[in-house]
Amino acid sequence: MEPGASLRYGPRMKLTKPPSSAAHHFGDYLREWRQRRRLSQLDLALEAEISTRHLSFLETGRSQPSREMVQLLAEKLDMPLRERNVMLASAGFAPVYSERTLDDPALKSMRDAIDLVLRGHEPYPALAVDRHWSLVAANSALLSLVEGVDPALLKPPVNVLRLSVHPAGLARRIVNFVEWRDHLIQRLHHQVNVTGDAALSSLCEELRAYPIPDAARRPARTREDHAGLVVPLQLATDEGVLTFFSTTTIFGTPVDVTLSELAIEAFFPADPETAGALRRMAEKRQAAAGA
Repeated sequence: MEPGASLRYGPRMKLTKPPSSAAHHFGDYLREWRQRRRLSQLDLALEAEISTRHLSFLETGRSQPSREMVQLLAEKLDMPLRERNVMLASAGFAPVYSERTLDDPALKSMRDAIDLVLRGHEPYPALAVDRHWSLVAANSALLSLVEGVDPALLKPPVNVLRLSVHPAGLARRIVNFVEWRDHLIQRLHHQVNVTGDAALSSLCEELRAYPIPDAARRPARTREDHAGLVVPLQLATDEGVLTFFSTTTIFGTPVDVTLSELAIEAFFPADPETAGALRRMAEKRQAAAGA
């Protein structure tokens, strides 16, 4: 990840095998997701407009679902597309949602859209990540902020959460480390609850286990009251302490598993000082590139 680069795509995203839960009986899988959503049989039956008796028979295996019923229940349970494919497989049906790699020609327009958003966000940092928070692409503003971290953390696939809170990553430069780490863990915990992803659960535990840098044990620098609306990221740089807030963008109504799991994290300056510093950093990058 050279500082002069504008965008970097991660390694080829390979098709993955269905989770082990694909071998489960459909009824067991259905019950697991109903309970994860904290719904009773009556709740789900009302949502799907079927009888509680029929739903009970589906869960116990006394009735076999049609493809349409599987898709209906998956929709009412708000399951990720990847898990909907698994549920279909558990009922004996072929997957409905495709899963292409990002270098597939069919996704070129999507890659172009990601590039356009990331470049258009400069001089502010932005990145695209997959479902496990592995870096897919980033703009040059973000790449300049990660200079000086352990090169091992920048070897693909780069996990941006690990990069943020690892002792050899950005941790020692995050002024409000505890606040930011807890914010990331909270987001990750919510994602685990929504998706049931075991890899994300393991990542969450890993982040919790990292030590707090000595510098982060001091009170965070207070620059502006954000009224509890956002959790800022305060990052120490050669330009001083930069303060950001972030937004997340996802593709609307995707029907491809890969696209449904992509997210763009865009960082905005939380104060005029940060905005000015980012513009100066961009000018330095442009000058270096033209030298």
